[in-house]
Amino acid sequence: MSNYVILSKLTDEGRKTIRQKPERMLEVNREIEGMGVKVKQQFAVLGPYDFVNIVEAPDNDTIMRMSVELGARGSVELLTMPAMAVEEFIRKVK
Repeated sequence: MSNYVILSKLTDEGRKTIRQKPERMLEVNREIEGMGVKVKQQFAVLGPYDFVNIVEAPDNDTIMRMSVELGARGSVELLTMPAMAVEEFIRKVK
C-alpha cells in the first residue's frame, strides 16, 4: 500500500453542503474506503486549502479513480501527491 497526501478545497457547493451537514465528510470517507482508499488522518486547515488528508491506497490508478469520482461531484477540488516515510526515503537514497 502507498501513502498519499491530498489537499482539498471546497467549492461554493461543497461549503453549502458542509454547513448544512458537517458529518457529510465522514460519509465521504466511508465512500472512498469502498473505492479502496483508506483515510489514515484528516485535518481541517486554514489557508488556501480546507483539508489535508493522509490516505493509503494500493496504487495510483485507485487514487486517480477516487479523485475523478470526487471531483465530478463539483463539491471539492483536490491536489494529490504520493508520499513516503522519511525512513523509506533515506533507504532509497543510500
